Amino acid sequence: MKNDIVELTEDVSASPLYSEDFAPVPAAARTWNRWHIASIWIGMAVCIPTYMLAAGLIQQGMNWKQALFTILLGNLIVLIPMILNAHVGTKYGIPLPVFMRMNFGVDGAVLAGLLRGLVACGWFGIQTWIGGAAIYQLLLAWAPGLADSPWLGDFIGLNLGQLFCFLLFWGMNIYIIYRGIESLKMLETWAAPFLLLIGIGLLVWAWMRVGSMGDILAASYMLGAESKVSFWKIFWPGLTAMVGFWATLSLNIPDFTRYAKSQKDQIIGQIIGLPGTMVLFSYIGIAVTSATLLIYGEAIWDPVALMARFDSPGTVAISMIGLTIATLTTNIAANVVAPANSIANIMPDKISFRMGGYITGIIGILIFPWKLLADPQGYIFVWLIAYSALLGSLAGIMICDYFVVHKTRLHLAELYKPDGRYRGWNLRAWVAFTVGLLPVLPGFLATVGALPAQSVSAFWTDLYSYAWFVTFLLSFVVYWLLSKMR
Repeated sequence: MKNDIVELTEDVSASPLYSEDFAPVPAAARTWNRWHIASIWIGMAVCIPTYMLAAGLIQQGMNWKQALFTILLGNLIVLIPMILNAHVGTKYGIPLPVFMRMNFGVDGAVLAGLLRGLVACGWFGIQTWIGGAAIYQLLLAWAPGLADSPWLGDFIGLNLGQLFCFLLFWGMNIYIIYRGIESLKMLETWAAPFLLLIGIGLLVWAWMRVGSMGDILAASYMLGAESKVSFWKIFWPGLTAMVGFWATLSLNIPDFTRYAKSQKDQIIGQIIGLPGTMVLFSYIGIAVTSATLLIYGEAIWDPVALMARFDSPGTVAISMIGLTIATLTTNIAANVVAPANSIANIMPDKISFRMGGYITGIIGILIFPWKLLADPQGYIFVWLIAYSALLGSLAGIMICDYFVVHKTRLHLAELYKPDGRYRGWNLRAWVAFTVGLLPVLPGFLATVGALPAQSVSAFWTDLYSYAWFVTFLLSFVVYWLLSKMR
């Protein structure tokens, strides 16, 4: 399928929309095979949020089998737009912001890219805080007095030791940004098997301490809600949240597949790397947390807090190093590449990918992620569903435009011309985007408290539970109809 690669045949290097970072990757520079793609996904999926992903579902009332089924189904669903949007990256070698110039217009692509990128800035901050917390727990194993370091006030909400560890991990991320995208491939390739071993090691530890996997899984029923809740009542918002978990990557996956050798490599690599890893690591999270009920008498969902209880400083060190690497690999791939490219797209000839990454890092500090993560239920069931609605609408337009309207054909050189075929704003895309969001807006406003809950009927709040599906399908259909009318 290498003959499907289309290369730039016109010199557009003088255009303000062109930069070395945004230039199509030539066929000779495509060095990522299916195992590199798979390792990227393993490195992203093996992270603390995945480990804790089943927590919200079980606490809402699901059992462990239902939670794993919901996670698997959500990832199989999101794999479809993931593979479809990846196609343009492999065929034309372009990143997401350049692709969006075709869908939303050269000027409109700046806003569309920022809608995707700013979400990732929030994720970057959260993951950076988690990585810093792992380092903090590691240092506490040798220097318990670090917990008594000066408190920096309620506005900051941290002590000096916590802030130092957060900034230390932040600096690691910035260094990888400085090294560039090829260093990410190397990091993911080496880290992926190590991270899986850390997770399996946790599972073996829990099994050995309890003595029976059957007893561990039986204890998982004590993790859920005391009152019996209808599975279907929590299944749809839970499924939407699971789709929303990787809805961001389903948009900017071309940022990675532009380096793939062929369509076959990107498809097989993603199938190998994403669904199975998500289910396996979520299962480890469920089993180990259930074991903590039997070992410690309480459910410890946070692996950082769990590993801090280990008696051996060496075990704590290995565990925390593993968590730090897991968070680093996820953070760079999932939460830096997209916003860095989106910010660079504002002025491609003046802002590089590297500078966009630095700006992402600054935003990640300013949002105070430790406060954002203070409410895990709100984080999963409010934030994930809310932004999945936004991203579902973008994905519906992109897939319809590329596959249905244009049959995977685009004019590569025109993407770099301010006054070319894709100039300005594609109003059809923005009408479809707006129409797609309108049905879920009342439910969103009621969920976040902007409208009194009693003023919004149950129909709209229930519809909001399906946010990603509603916005994706509606935007897809509206864009197709507008294109047909044209």
